[in-house]
Amino acid sequence: MRAVEFQEYGDPEVLKVVQTETPEPGPGQVTIDAVYVGVNFADLKARAEGYRVESLPFRPGLEVSGRIRAVGPGVEGLHPGQEVAALVNSGAYAEVVVAETATVFPLTEGLDLRTAATLPTVLPTAHALLHEVGQLRAGQSVLVHGAAGGIGTVAGQLARAAGAGAVYGVVSSTAKAGHALKHGYDEVFTTDSFPDDARRATGGRGVDLILDPVGGDTLRRGLDTLAVFGRLVSFGNASGAEPWHVGQPELYAQGRSVAGFSVLALAQSASEALRSLTERAFRKVTDGTVTLPVTAEFPLSNASEAHRLMGGRTSTGKLLLRVAD
Repeated sequence: MRAVEFQEYGDPEVLKVVQTETPEPGPGQVTIDAVYVGVNFADLKARAEGYRVESLPFRPGLEVSGRIRAVGPGVEGLHPGQEVAALVNSGAYAEVVVAETATVFPLTEGLDLRTAATLPTVLPTAHALLHEVGQLRAGQSVLVHGAAGGIGTVAGQLARAAGAGAVYGVVSSTAKAGHALKHGYDEVFTTDSFPDDARRATGGRGVDLILDPVGGDTLRRGLDTLAVFGRLVSFGNASGAEPWHVGQPELYAQGRSVAGFSVLALAQSASEALRSLTERAFRKVTDGTVTLPVTAEFPLSNASEAHRLMGGRTSTGKLLLRVAD
């Protein structure tokens, strides 16, 4: 079978198509004939700097949709030919993907394979950030960094559907603002000025909930943008900054709080909680609450072009690799 791997860290060119043996499922696993694979920023970080890479060569890819090829010993409730989406720890850039059954989700009626490939990381993450972790209540204000990306596109819609009083987005350039404004956001700010813009928009009160995948200085500035009793949920460190430990002075005076979330970590530590979360989140697509536009699609063999587009910070929505027709 074909797969895409890298044997050294570097620019998108290090991604190479290789021929390798087709895997067989082990106990509690299935193999999936991939149709579409989602592209995520974590894939770029793995390729460029070894994020979550234990050894080389490495095959990136966290989410896949397709049809079950084979089931391993002890697997129940799944069968060959069944259409599914799956979250995997790595390895989705391939024609056949191995997945643990705990993170394999049969597709419900009305959910096609192309749409399904956009969901396993993005939708449960956005849902958890707003609801399970962020505890958003009707009437409260939300500010989302990366508002034009995959998670941002979904978070704006979910926040609007939940009755948020105001939904603010932050983007890296004004060229992305139009995309965010179509997906639930009332106003969109740029990274350099978002604290002042948010205070202006809230009449100096601050924002009730901030979702931050950037970390570093952006997180620090976000804390100062929170309202009294405001919450900030960190779900990434795209800035690459050294971890910063939030302490008493930043939180105690106005009752602010900081939490964190990683869908991949949840998959490893609490798979049943992930399944429940994913099922709730997926319903938001099938009931029409959320749409996640695919803004670019590449053949598996052109994975490097997908990485180049996302790495240029000009992409919006979700990027996919097409494995099979």
